[in-house]
Amino acid sequence: MPTLSSLTQSLSQLASSENLRLLWNVLRHAPGGGVLMGQLIGNMAPYTGSIRPEVLSLEPGYVRVRMRDRRAVRNHLRSVHAIALMNLGEVATGLAVLSSLTGGMRGIITHLEMDYLKKARGPISAECHAPATTPGERKEYDVQADLTDAAGEVVARARARWLIGPAMH
Repeated sequence: MPTLSSLTQSLSQLASSENLRLLWNVLRHAPGGGVLMGQLIGNMAPYTGSIRPEVLSLEPGYVRVRMRDRRAVRNHLRSVHAIALMNLGEVATGLAVLSSLTGGMRGIITHLEMDYLKKARGPISAECHAPATTPGERKEYDVQADLTDAAGEVVARARARWLIGPAMH
């Protein structure tokens, strides 16, 4: 079984779908594994780490991730800030897309938009299903993440376009 040190060494390679799935397969069984997975993602992408995401579920083409409601992500109205919600939407769409890629492929976000449907309070979860990608093909994919509150009500909806293609070496 890999050690935390060896998993951390894989951090620079985390964006590869193989390593993403390997890390999750180890961490999902560990106490606090979802929080640790979020910290690793946050170390790779520091701004993403600002919302302290917690991975709840990760499968090829699917993710569910949560952020706690805390002062650092709130606005002056005492609800979760619009940009914190957008950050969570980007994390969800990115993890769903990246977890579906085959070897030698990579993705980059080219468009992100949000609809804010109601004030977001309490822990917010984002869920995203990504379409299967075609190995070796450079193509844009549109994905959507629904952000829900603890009552299961959709508070925001993220729509992202990811450009997928062969990794350049």
